[in-house]
Amino acid sequence: MSDGRPNIVFVLSDNVGWGDYSCYGGSTATPRIDKLASKGIRFTNYSVEAQCTPTRSAILTGRQSVRSGTYTVPLPGAGKSGLCPWEYTIANLLSDAGYATSLFGKWHCGDTEGRLPTDQGFDEWWGYRNSADECGWTSYAMFDAIAKARGLQPPQIWEGTKGGKQTAVRELNLEVRPFLEELITGKATDYIKRAAAAGKPFFTYVGLSHIHPPEAPHPDFDQTSPDRLGAYADILAEIDYRVGQIVDCVEEAGIANNTLIVYSSDNTATPGGQLHDIQGGSNGPFRGSFVDLPWEGSYRTAAIVRWPGTVPAGVVTDEMLSCHDWYTTFAALAGASDRVPDDRPIDGVDASKFLLGKSDATGRETLLHFGPDGEIWSSKWRNVKAVFRWSSNIEGPIVTPQFPMVYDLRSDPGESVNLFASKLDMGWMFGVAAAPVAEYEKSIAKYPNIKTGEEFTGYKAEPGS
Repeated sequence: MSDGRPNIVFVLSDNVGWGDYSCYGGSTATPRIDKLASKGIRFTNYSVEAQCTPTRSAILTGRQSVRSGTYTVPLPGAGKSGLCPWEYTIANLLSDAGYATSLFGKWHCGDTEGRLPTDQGFDEWWGYRNSADECGWTSYAMFDAIAKARGLQPPQIWEGTKGGKQTAVRELNLEVRPFLEELITGKATDYIKRAAAAGKPFFTYVGLSHIHPPEAPHPDFDQTSPDRLGAYADILAEIDYRVGQIVDCVEEAGIANNTLIVYSSDNTATPGGQLHDIQGGSNGPFRGSFVDLPWEGSYRTAAIVRWPGTVPAGVVTDEMLSCHDWYTTFAALAGASDRVPDDRPIDGVDASKFLLGKSDATGRETLLHFGPDGEIWSSKWRNVKAVFRWSSNIEGPIVTPQFPMVYDLRSDPGESVNLFASKLDMGWMFGVAAAPVAEYEKSIAKYPNIKTGEEFTGYKAEPGS
């Protein structure tokens, strides 16, 4: 029996663009995702961070990733990385509030003991520690020689339980790559059935593998429809199908009316195949892509929320929301806002009243965009955006303009007209864009950012506190 608190099923795709889904204007049919959106709220102004690890860190902690030292994807051999044990994740918070917690699929927030999912609040997990790019490692003949010489192990899929041992299940390679989505979804749906039967509220985080290179369509979707010409469309069709399987599982378990389902992506697409080994991807009307910072196409992606009978259906909104906001919002929906830490900066806003139809606003009006160097690249206030630094592609240099570039995202979503270069009567826009920068700088003076890999144990209490 439910105690009235919602189960939370959080489904996160990997590198799928704002304009890829048909309900966002995409040309590949995504009927299950479209239906999910029609039964709840579809956000058109939802933003993530610049890369996989930063976004996932932000979701888990409600904090800008730069605060946790997780502002860039860790490279092999670079040393310890990921969330330090001191961080209090949403899994920690919900677990302490009486929820069962689980994670299936991609982690990418630390690959060493003490920084794995079951060290960070999850009761159980099955998946891979870093990213799907590791599927291709063992395909190189040289890898075997390097591995033997340096003691490297082939990438693995792991499973574990809180307080228990991490066990390698099978090798993460090109053989398993086409079947990862099926395997992850199977584990997630099995868990949902078990959790529903147990009656305890649960939180499950499903980190899907698509669309991340090296890619390979599942045989059931590989050119199996005349409506899809290429591999990108085939993989989108599989994502849609797997999301549908998760929704169906929730409904068949009889818990739909007490289950919040969120579907989103951790990053945007890379149109033209710059980062994908398959051609495709759309960020809709927005300039840039995953590797073109800090344009809207770098950060804005899809977000859909459904909770039958509680979250209003059929809502499409341009209200701002960010990946940092799930933390405080989930805490509120679980009746656990008092567990949100007050000994560190929390950047998320509580958008629960908006989700419940009790407010016309999410509460978010500003957002800072950071880059993989840990610096601020742009500042956004509603639909006014100031760009302080930019880069044209993954190989391009970082450019700092003489003056910040200012854009009106409402009338110019492609960020093609720099208002400061064409008119000088908009100085007030600099002021509203600079305000969150000043607030951030004030916060780090009191709470310095944690360094990557640091064994941080907490901030010193102020005298008399």
